[in-house]
Amino acid sequence: MENSQMRIIIAGFGGQGVVLTGNLIARAALKENKNVTGMVAYGAEMRGGTAFAAVIVSDEEIACPFVEIPDAAIVLNQPSLDKFEPDVAAGGLLLVNTSLVKRGPKREDIDRILVPATEIAQRLGQLKVANLAALGAFVRHTRLVKEESIRQAVKDLFAEKNPALTAVNLAAFEVGIEQSRIQKAACSALKKR
Repeated sequence: MENSQMRIIIAGFGGQGVVLTGNLIARAALKENKNVTGMVAYGAEMRGGTAFAAVIVSDEEIACPFVEIPDAAIVLNQPSLDKFEPDVAAGGLLLVNTSLVKRGPKREDIDRILVPATEIAQRLGQLKVANLAALGAFVRHTRLVKEESIRQAVKDLFAEKNPALTAVNLAAFEVGIEQSRIQKAACSALKKR
């Protein structure tokens, strides 16, 4: 983490694991003795409506838990891209689930990660893990927390509740990491031309 603090928005439809993604980031950060705060908001429809989670991870104390201008946004659907792309800080990061978003990001002053998260989840046979594919790419790209801290947070969260979900969530996370590697290599190759 370059700055001592990163403000993150995770947004999508209710049921896409937005809150879980924020929870996993927070758990991983706590494992690394970082300060964390977060909050969630749901649309009136709940499952299927728009939901977002705001998480702040910091090496210092966090004075305010509200995220008005995120340093990073993970958007899992088109309405979330439309709503949160304008808010990302210049020089920030926007991760987009290209499986459910019809247009790419418009802004040129931010970093972009394009991940077919829902397609990855479909290939793994479990649509509910698209968020973990996105999280894998996000963690690999930002290095906000260690990959192993997320893996441990997934194990801690699912081991007792539903052990079968541990393996598929971890598989999606690994594919997301690989997607980020591939994208970064492709970007580097283009810059060399």
